[in-house]
Amino acid sequence: MKELGLIYPMVAMVLLTFVVLIALFRTRTRAVSAGEISVTCFRTYQGAVEPESSVKLSRHFANIFEAPTLFYIACLAAMVAGQATAAFQALAWLYVGLRAVHAFVHTGGNRLKKRIAVYFASWLVLMAMWLYLAVGVSLSGSG
Repeated sequence: MKELGLIYPMVAMVLLTFVVLIALFRTRTRAVSAGEISVTCFRTYQGAVEPESSVKLSRHFANIFEAPTLFYIACLAAMVAGQATAAFQALAWLYVGLRAVHAFVHTGGNRLKKRIAVYFASWLVLMAMWLYLAVGVSLSGSG
């Protein structure tokens, strides 16, 4: 079933999220061990300034639950509507790839110009997925 092919980019996106979570946990653990921040700060996220490395990962972890939510919904909708074509799957993989690059840029050197370009490109791909889905459903008479 071609519809199930969208499971793989969705799983890849979940794995990317998990990698960011593990990196965040390790970075916070190292910061506490190095005495850069007290563990009590993480009870209420008040009373101290979190190190930049940890803040970047924390912000990225929150970010990875924002726009990607629309990605998961688009993939599920394509599967249900019978629109999980090779082209749609290619868009899904492109989206995941761009989000992986965005994660690398954001949590690494955090070059703003590059980060914004990759983030915007991922949004363009996400919009293309939704337009592809809407047109496909309209043309198939499923809508």
